Amino acid sequence: MTTAQQTVVVTGANGFIAQHCVLALLRAGFRVRGTVRSATKAAHLKSIVNRSTELRDQLELVEAHLERDEAWHTVMRGAHHVLHVASPFPATLPANENDLIVPATEGTRRVLRAASAAGVRRVVVTSSIAAIVHGAPGEHVETYDESHWTVPTKGTDAYVKSKTLAERAAWDFVERLPPGEQLELVIINPGSVLGPTLDDNCTTSLIGVRKLLSGRAPGAPRFGNAVVDVRDVARMHLSALTTPQAAGQRFICAGDFAWLVDIARLLDRHFGGRGYPVPTREVPNWLVRLITAFDRSTWGLVHHLDQRREVSHERAFRIFGWKPRPLEETVVATGASLISREMV
Repeated sequence: MTTAQQTVVVTGANGFIAQHCVLALLRAGFRVRGTVRSATKAAHLKSIVNRSTELRDQLELVEAHLERDEAWHTVMRGAHHVLHVASPFPATLPANENDLIVPATEGTRRVLRAASAAGVRRVVVTSSIAAIVHGAPGEHVETYDESHWTVPTKGTDAYVKSKTLAERAAWDFVERLPPGEQLELVIINPGSVLGPTLDDNCTTSLIGVRKLLSGRAPGAPRFGNAVVDVRDVARMHLSALTTPQAAGQRFICAGDFAWLVDIARLLDRHFGGRGYPVPTREVPNWLVRLITAFDRSTWGLVHHLDQRREVSHERAFRIFGWKPRPLEETVVATGASLISREMV
């Protein structure tokens, strides 16, 4: 069967990662059926595709919600593969952690149930290294790989819990399928996703860079993560669909660890001379905690200050030949994209 004869469902198709996945699939020749939450979001995504490719006739959009069963039977009808990218990722953590955990876990089960019932062959789920690098309290790991799992505890923030529990739910669902109804599951675990945005919506992933470029941050908190370019994330999703050996595995999708101040200094090097007042000093932890009392968007930082967590993408390199592009290229592309779209 050629790619043109295969339909791939992409959930949450208007999201930052999903938009790049949609374009990668279309350019690879697949037909794409994306789910969106409203007709407005569908029109928005169509405009992005129209600007980026001549393959708009291969894109179909259907309204569906992770919180409801309606429409998922229609979404999956005739589909060969699924990229389940949709998952809540708010800029501020909710007061009730279940506002994140329930949609993430139940939405994942809902998508997998519908895919299994429709006879879908392979489902690729977008998880996060958040489901890998937050181990048991007191655990020390030099470099995390796919064998490691986050252990949600009382102090674990809601986003980390939502990604961990949603991925666990996916594996549990597939393991419990009866013989003859098995589908192939692949998990992608991206790091902090930066890179060019395709629209004027500053996704949660890019808020930190936007704040640095605009000079609205007093400096860079002692916070860091393994970084990955959104274009490389989309590339791995495509490989996960088309590589037989990927079935039943999870893949770290991230490059080198970077402190936020490292990103700030790269931004300053490339954009500081153009009038963008990027702060390049580190903010002491006591000040971050003080700011947190007034700015809810910083709540998630407090639990991760001074935490350096290195990850290995050796499995992705071995099976896909995947390598992340250099950090500087990704940071510059992120800044240039935000500036060109007048979001700074």
